[in-house]
Amino acid sequence: ADVVVASNPEFLREGAAIRDFKFPDRVVVGTSDERGRKVMGDIYRPLSLNQAPLMFTARRTAEMIKYAANAFLATKITFINEIADLSEKVGANVQEVARGIGLDNRIGTKFLHAGPGFGGSCFPKDTKALIKIAQDYDVSLRIVESVLAVNENRKRAMARKVSHALGGSLRGKTIAVLGLTFKPDTDDMRDAPSIPLVTGLIDMGAKVKAFDPVGMEQAKGELPSITYCEDAYSCAQGADALVIVTEWVQFRALDLDRLKATMAQPVVVDLRNIYRPEEMTAAGFIYESVGRSSQA
Repeated sequence: ADVVVASNPEFLREGAAIRDFKFPDRVVVGTSDERGRKVMGDIYRPLSLNQAPLMFTARRTAEMIKYAANAFLATKITFINEIADLSEKVGANVQEVARGIGLDNRIGTKFLHAGPGFGGSCFPKDTKALIKIAQDYDVSLRIVESVLAVNENRKRAMARKVSHALGGSLRGKTIAVLGLTFKPDTDDMRDAPSIPLVTGLIDMGAKVKAFDPVGMEQAKGELPSITYCEDAYSCAQGADALVIVTEWVQFRALDLDRLKATMAQPVVVDLRNIYRPEEMTAAGFIYESVGRSSQA
C-alpha cells in the first residue's frame, strides 16, 4: 500500500514534442507527498539544470493548470477569430491588429493568428473536460462554453465563406482544398477544421479534391468521398476555387502563374492568411482571406 500518486501534466505541442520536452516553459508536478516530490524532482533534475521552472503543487491544482492553460489558449484563438470577422466588415487588417495588441507584454503575440478555428487532440477535448468538471460541481464557465460554441460555428461557417467567394452557389463547382490536418507537421485529423469545411462544401453541391503532404491516409477515414491528389497543382487542376486550410510550409511558396493556369477560375480563399492580398491581386487572382479587407 506504500504507493504515491502524482499528477505530472504534459504541455507538448504536436510537431514540436521533443523540443518541448527538452526545453519546457515549466514542469508541473502535483503531489503532497515528500517522497513523491523527491522522486519527481530527481527525474526532472536535468531539465531544471536547463533553467526550466519546476513547480510543485497539490495534485488537483496540477490537473487544473493543464485544463486551464489549454482553455485559455483556445480562448485567445477564438477571440482573434471574432476580431477578424469584425475587421473584415470595418476595413481593418486583423494581422496588424494582432501584432498591435500582441506587442503588449501582458497579452503576447502567440495564438493570435486568425483562421478557420482550432482543432486537434488537445483544445477541444480539454475545453469540453473543463466544462464537464464545472457542471459536475455546479459551476458556470460561460466564457469557456462560449469559446467551444463559437469555434464549432466558425468551422462550419468556412464553407459559406467559400460559397460567397464564388457568388453564393457551389452547385456543380469543383473546390480544391490544400491541407487537411488540423495543423502543419502532423498527420493528426482529430477535430480538424477541414472536416466540417469539406462536409459543408459537399452538402452545398460541390465536388472536392484535396492534397495534404502527410495527412491523406488519416483523412480517408474521415472524408472517404473526395478525390485525393498527389500535389498542390494536380489538386488545383480544373478547380473553380482553391482553399488553403492548413499552413504547410510548401503552400507558402506556390508558383502562382502555374496555379492560375491550371484552375478553371482564379479564385483563392486563404483561411490562414499566408499570402498578401496585393500579391495575389497582382497575380490575377480573386483573393479572399480572413480578417483582411481590400480597404485595410
